[in-house]
Amino acid sequence: MCTYATFRTPVEGSAKGPGSSWFRVSDATVYFDHPVHAQAEHTLNIDLADPSRGPSARVAVELTAEAARELVAAITAALDSAPAEMTGLTG
Repeated sequence: MCTYATFRTPVEGSAKGPGSSWFRVSDATVYFDHPVHAQAEHTLNIDLADPSRGPSARVAVELTAEAARELVAAITAALDSAPAEMTGLTG
């Protein structure tokens, strides 16, 4: 069963693509669906892209639900460990 729930958000950062080249990313798309490559029935799929540079300016990640939750926890821990003046985050 597919949820067809797709979430898009603007992002500001960089990604490393094929050929060891870095490029700017401006868009993130996140959805839970069948993977293209991962060996799982369903995965959380994350696409980071710069649409202005065409389809090759994209990095895709397919994670199991458990791995995705662990990544969220690790990201939160990393951000929480940094001083607010470094991250610009409050609260």
